[in-house]
Amino acid sequence: MQDQENQASPNPDEELASAQPSTPAEPAPQGASNLEEQLAATEAKLAEMHEAFLRAKAEGDNIRRRAQEDVAKAHKFAVESFAEAMVPVKDSLEMALKVEAPTIESMKEGVEMTLKQLSSAFERNRLIEVVPAAGEKLDPNKHQAVAMVPAEQEANTVVAVLQKGYMIAERLLRPAIVTAAQPK
Repeated sequence: MQDQENQASPNPDEELASAQPSTPAEPAPQGASNLEEQLAATEAKLAEMHEAFLRAKAEGDNIRRRAQEDVAKAHKFAVESFAEAMVPVKDSLEMALKVEAPTIESMKEGVEMTLKQLSSAFERNRLIEVVPAAGEKLDPNKHQAVAMVPAEQEANTVVAVLQKGYMIAERLLRPAIVTAAQPK
């Protein structure tokens, strides 16, 4: 029973300590102010980094927007160079139609000059003719055989070119229309 009373009643020293009023907070030790300074410095650095992040994000958005505008302009004005090269050809054709009494020789000369202008425009814009030679091996990437004819040549070679083909910078625009030698 004595043990139960000892356990139930608090220690007199503990009672005394709990009855005394607590002392006012002592000033923070030197380490705490150092932590506060570090926290303030870290918060300032965080704010600086956040601002730098927002600026970089805005710069990226601006670059992306400018690139999209450049692509849109490139699509819109892609044929500008070719159109500039074709305008003189059109001018020459219109002038030929204005001649009151053309002779055959003057018409031929005008057509030849206009063809030179057109060929020059094609060359400047990398529009290349595909004209296979007779006897050349048929290339399905550049030629379209519309007929197979008996010939003394090797099978699957070009016999005649019916229409020239064209390529733009290594890309086929129109295949050359040809007749090919028939296999024996």
